Amino acid sequence: MLSCPQFSITVQPPSSPSPGRATEQQCLYLLHSTSSLPKLLQALAFLLKSGLHSNLLVLTRFAAAAGFLGPVATAAAAALLFSPSYSPLHLYDSFLLNTVLQSLSPSPLHPLFLFSLMLRLRLPPNQFTFPFLLKSIAALPSPLSAASLVHASALRFGLVGDSFVQNTLIHAYAAARGVAALDLARKVFEETPKSSPVTFSAMIGGYILSGRSNDAVALFRQMQLTNIRPDDVTILTILSACVDLGALDLTEWIKSYIERVKIPKSLYLCNALVDALAKCGDVDSAMEVFDEMPERNIISWTSVIDGLAMHGRGAEAVQVFEDMKNTGVEPDAVAFIGVLKACSHGGLVSDGRHYFTSMTREFEIEPRIEHYGCMVDLFSRAGKVEEAMEFVRAMPIKPNPVIWRTLIAACRVYGRLELGEKVTKQLIKEEPLYGSNYILLSNFYALNRRWEKKWEIRKSMEGQGMRKVPGFSSFELNGEIYEFVAGGEKKKLSQYHEIYEMVEEIAKKLKGAGYTPTTSEILLDIDEEDKEDALHWHSEKLAIAFALLKTPPGTKIRIVKNLRVCGDCHSATKFISKVYHREIVVRDRSRFHCFKDGVCSCKDFW
Repeated sequence: MLSCPQFSITVQPPSSPSPGRATEQQCLYLLHSTSSLPKLLQALAFLLKSGLHSNLLVLTRFAAAAGFLGPVATAAAAALLFSPSYSPLHLYDSFLLNTVLQSLSPSPLHPLFLFSLMLRLRLPPNQFTFPFLLKSIAALPSPLSAASLVHASALRFGLVGDSFVQNTLIHAYAAARGVAALDLARKVFEETPKSSPVTFSAMIGGYILSGRSNDAVALFRQMQLTNIRPDDVTILTILSACVDLGALDLTEWIKSYIERVKIPKSLYLCNALVDALAKCGDVDSAMEVFDEMPERNIISWTSVIDGLAMHGRGAEAVQVFEDMKNTGVEPDAVAFIGVLKACSHGGLVSDGRHYFTSMTREFEIEPRIEHYGCMVDLFSRAGKVEEAMEFVRAMPIKPNPVIWRTLIAACRVYGRLELGEKVTKQLIKEEPLYGSNYILLSNFYALNRRWEKKWEIRKSMEGQGMRKVPGFSSFELNGEIYEFVAGGEKKKLSQYHEIYEMVEEIAKKLKGAGYTPTTSEILLDIDEEDKEDALHWHSEKLAIAFALLKTPPGTKIRIVKNLRVCGDCHSATKFISKVYHREIVVRDRSRFHCFKDGVCSCKDFW
């Protein structure tokens, strides 16, 4: 009976093994041809019966074969290799344990257990041990303390200067996230000779994991200055930072760089580029890359469908979905999420109903919570609040907070304030520690001018240490990302006087063009004049003012916002696009808004 902490596998070996009945070569051949768990277990029985469980070469090959076949296979290998009944531990060498570290991650055994076993057996770790060990540690839920211990051991054994050890150490620290862990990763990075893109990729990836995409882009710029050419891994890594920041200029530079230095256009790289171009605001370039791809998979199609949906081009997204089916690529659950989003953002209610029904009828795909959420969003954006509520009540699964917030937004937009207040109170019962829920409720009180109730909620939030997430917008100019925070941050702006004067100029010109501020967006008990002034300083208006100052007339302006665009900013930006003859693209939390000649691509559905 072989056992491990999570699995047990029964194999009855003969009382006396018969090595003569099987040769080492036969066993190695059987392991080499192993491609499934049953075959691996067959090989396990074979090597036990043959008496080869003490053969280091066979055990090493067995561990390597198990690493490709999932948790049950790795459990079988761990049970064999570390069972008191079968393990010839005194015969083990560093090569075998290195193979175990590499192959059985993740495994039922903590990687530090394997490392401590190696030390107890007086087997010296080498330059291969620490990279395998650190990669295993990086996959743990909380890798910081384990990474620190391994770092100390690498110092002790004089291997911390090895480039492979340094790169994996950066990765392990970065995987722990948090300020302290990232500082340790950066310290190792600074002490590492930077002769290859691998070191930069590890640190850039760490910044992205911790949500510090600006730092990732800054480090990528530094990499360019050192004349180290980014490889395909670096490109894939930095593209995710571009998506986070909406850094279209950098994304387009990467696209041209791939062409210029002839980086092989793998399927993964093309998919990442399509996704980044679409999410950074240039869905037409994304379509061009897609059309030129020699090979496509379901991810390729889904990226284009999602991109078109985010830009409000619902009908085009639906057509791409149909083209995908016509080419023989069967849609999966993720593709249906994409097409349902397209219907939602495009106001295509009947098409949305059709695709939701076809999931189960034509493709036997059981709808998930995300699909139900898309349908609630579809009805809500179209103003069908009652139908959305009925749909939620009829759902066979419990609504999640995202669905409730979608309904709440619809209630606010379409004036169903009492219903919105009721749904928000229910949401707070389900998520009592989520600060944004209290903000939603206080907003409903403000809309009903119940100021005392609003301030009760805000005081309750302060007492629980909850804070409202500030709105901010960013604008990319000459490779630099400029961020603007909403409200009360005027004096922190680096070019405060210029931006202030531009904001005032915009306000005067918009009033002359017929724009009326939507003061209901300011949920404070102040007079109308003060509300209008507060609206001037929303983050996207600051970003647009800065862009108008710093770019030539006629240049397209691209803004990225962390929250949903408010109704007043949406209305004002339509006027700005007409008055200043600019095309303005704003990416908010859920979609793109393309403003041109006083009209938005979302058709005021958002």
